[in-house]
Amino acid sequence: MAATLDATKKNAIATKLADMKALQNLMISNQEKLLAASKDNQKVTETLTDMLEDDRKSLTAINEAITELEMSSDPNDTVTNMIQTIEGVMSEDSMSLYEKFMQHEGLKHQLTMTGLLVHKAAQATDGILQKLIDPINKVNFKNRAHQEQLKGAIYFYGVRQLVGEEPEAGIWAAAEDAVAALKGAFGGLTE
Repeated sequence: MAATLDATKKNAIATKLADMKALQNLMISNQEKLLAASKDNQKVTETLTDMLEDDRKSLTAINEAITELEMSSDPNDTVTNMIQTIEGVMSEDSMSLYEKFMQHEGLKHQLTMTGLLVHKAAQATDGILQKLIDPINKVNFKNRAHQEQLKGAIYFYGVRQLVGEEPEAGIWAAAEDAVAALKGAFGGLTE
């Protein structure tokens, strides 16, 4: 690592990468719980299974970025406390599946924004952290695509909770269209 990047900047980025890793682990844990609770809907099960595979790959990419940085850190205390709270909330039986999927989608958004922050911070180091950017961009894309896919589950369980009926099947097509648009916008980052 070039000496021109001072330790304070490097440590700040290391902390955000640690936040991402902790949040990514939470995503995996949440999706395993949601998968077990969603066995009544094949499309939700398929979607969550695909997300789990992506998230495990994303965890590997985050670990690669940490290795490239050559500095590790612990997650921010705020993130650690939030994760403990969310783990408790997601384990409660009092929350409906709709509420759990809403919570999960919000966490995906937080993870995406944290990844985008790491990407922009790495760019601002005059290219010193260029190697860091590519794996994080792929993680960001996957997490952003997952947000769109989660909308289908949110609609499905939300409509079922509100009116006791299942929504029309078009909710999944809308989510798939949004993911296709993201793939077009992000080009080579999706592979």
